[in-house]
Amino acid sequence: MPDFLLYALIAGLSLAVVAGPLGSFVVWRRMAYFGDTLSHSALFGVALGLLLNINLTLAVIVGCLLLALVLVALQARQPIASDTLLGILAHSTLSLGLVTLSFMKEVRVDLMGYLFGDLLAISPDDLLWILLGCVIVMCCILLLWKPLLSITVHEELAKVEGLPVAGLRLALMLLIAMVIAVAMKIVGVLLITALLIIPAAGAQRHARSPEQMAVGASLVGTLAVCGGLSLSWWFDTPAGPSIVLCAAIFFLCSFVIPKRA
Repeated sequence: MPDFLLYALIAGLSLAVVAGPLGSFVVWRRMAYFGDTLSHSALFGVALGLLLNINLTLAVIVGCLLLALVLVALQARQPIASDTLLGILAHSTLSLGLVTLSFMKEVRVDLMGYLFGDLLAISPDDLLWILLGCVIVMCCILLLWKPLLSITVHEELAKVEGLPVAGLRLALMLLIAMVIAVAMKIVGVLLITALLIIPAAGAQRHARSPEQMAVGASLVGTLAVCGGLSLSWWFDTPAGPSIVLCAAIFFLCSFVIPKRA
């Protein structure tokens, strides 16, 4: 197997495993639009990384984490409706990133790669960042699984039980921001949220427990990564969109498979 294909497979499978349980929380808590907002801000992180001449992956991670904190702060004040605020920030940060990049005449940027991913161009350094981010997120999910599940089921009851609801909500948003930042190289800014939502939605129909849904979402994600890379290798299709397309096909198949009693 060529090195570039091996790097792509390892990176894609690592992200799929982490995106399963995290995407389940996104589906349960109806945070898809929040994920879209963070993913759109990733391009602004790229522009800042190029402007400040620092590692792009690190710049995107820091940018997404900062935007997540800003979103939490603004939502706490509630000056306007949450969906309106998310819509404003999503398109504003994406446009700001594109405008900033347009002023860098001396820097050549592959916008298609950032918007739709460039999985087959992952370098060993990119792979290291992706693996490090996925390991950190997975460890945090394992440590916070039960508290996060408690506030997802019933926030008021979790607060009565003494759980730090605001802190856990912030932690979940920061974990989503981290995954979106490391996933940008794989599926791109415009398709990141799809890899979080579609596998989880496909596994939801046949899961009997939250844990089964999380594991099922990871399994669907890994199958989508393998299928997408196969399409890209044999038919020369773009890797990121191919992965999302395979995930969507598995989602549709979940309606064909009879639901267990």
